[in-house]
Amino acid sequence: MLAAAAALPTAAATGSGGWLPAGLTPGTLVLLLLAALAAGWVDAVVGGGGLVQLPALLLVPGIAPVQALATNKLAGIAGTSVSAATYLRHVPDGQRPPPAVALPMALLALGGAAGGAALASSLPGEALTPLVLGALVVVLVVVVARPRLGETSSQRLTGLGQVGAAATLGAVLGAYDGLLGPGTGSFLVFALVGVLGLAFLRATATAKVVNVATNLGALLVFAPQGHVLWGLGALMALANVTGGYLGARTAVARGSRFVRLVFLVVVGALVLRLGADVLGLT
Repeated sequence: MLAAAAALPTAAATGSGGWLPAGLTPGTLVLLLLAALAAGWVDAVVGGGGLVQLPALLLVPGIAPVQALATNKLAGIAGTSVSAATYLRHVPDGQRPPPAVALPMALLALGGAAGGAALASSLPGEALTPLVLGALVVVLVVVVARPRLGETSSQRLTGLGQVGAAATLGAVLGAYDGLLGPGTGSFLVFALVGVLGLAFLRATATAKVVNVATNLGALLVFAPQGHVLWGLGALMALANVTGGYLGARTAVARGSRFVRLVFLVVVGALVLRLGADVLGLT
């Protein structure tokens, strides 16, 4: 894999997009692949893989923030597609994504992500960081304060109310994913658990379907603009797919309580990292 990567043209030689960033070394590539593997596992279990993968890309010399975001989407869509397929094949019937929630949520999320991606190169992500941090703190407090939240499915909305809520959540979180990204999977899981009443395992399976749509929506904008580093993204996609498959199988085997525990750890890590960003400690 590393030998093949060494033969690919760099971003500097091919304009704003390309195959690999000019400052990439074999050692850095190995670290990126390990980050993609870990991100795939985390993202498959509970979302939030961008916490690992996107910051790793941003550390590469010569890569622009929008290139990092676009390449992260390419790697991410591979992993989320595999983990979504794994959930659909292996979860019990009662834990499968409900079509009345997954379909409208995914469709609106795709459009929202495309809109967010269109703004990504013009709106500084730092402007959103304090708002995202505040939302994550609320999510963390609610889940900790309600230890039985998400253990079982308890449908709160039906009919058009359920479809409308799913579509609205999809549009809002899709736009956030296209614009910034990290924490989207965790927000999706929490919305599905807290608003629609799904159990954590079922919410995670549904979130993977929606996450495929958000990644696709962003890529439909980033790719024509030439921001995707295709060679690096393809290599990271292989690692992300492996992590995604292993994470999905782990979550299915361990159930909602395990997913809830990982959710708390990931959201806590997101709060710490974004808090450090806001305080200027990174």
